[in-house]
Amino acid sequence: MSTKNANYWIEKLGLEKHPEGGYYKETYRCEQEIPHENLPKRFEDSRNSATAIYFLLEGTDFSALHRLDSDELWHFYAGSSLTVHVIEESGNYCPIKLGDNFDEGEVFQALVKAGCWFGSTVNDPQSYALVGCTVHPGFDFNDFELAKREELTKLYPQHQSLIEKMTRI
Repeated sequence: MSTKNANYWIEKLGLEKHPEGGYYKETYRCEQEIPHENLPKRFEDSRNSATAIYFLLEGTDFSALHRLDSDELWHFYAGSSLTVHVIEESGNYCPIKLGDNFDEGEVFQALVKAGCWFGSTVNDPQSYALVGCTVHPGFDFNDFELAKREELTKLYPQHQSLIEKMTRI
């Protein structure tokens, strides 16, 4: 059992507050760019080929529902398991348990496809989850949309309870 806590990782990795909740630090931004004309129409400009971050959630904090124009691959590193709550564009709810207990259905890596609404919670409110996220094409805040509770509830009324818990605005 590790004696490291969330504060250890926040300080050791130089993590900063993230607008969606939790803490993060970009660790990689590919120098190679994908030209705008080679990207799907949803992108307004060229993008780096890929980016990666550390992401940490602690206790009862949550990563608010948001969506990206890119695919995001999640990687588990340390702490408690984490649930990534995914609402697909079709309206299907697909929770992903990220962690190291494969007997409980957890996985080390999971993909959230571009255009899905998603957020995350720590499964043990007395702990934290340290994960990584790799985005392709690379992350740009122009491709990030934070969910608005009322608008998302109109789109997916069947998920009202989840949306109310996982939005801040």
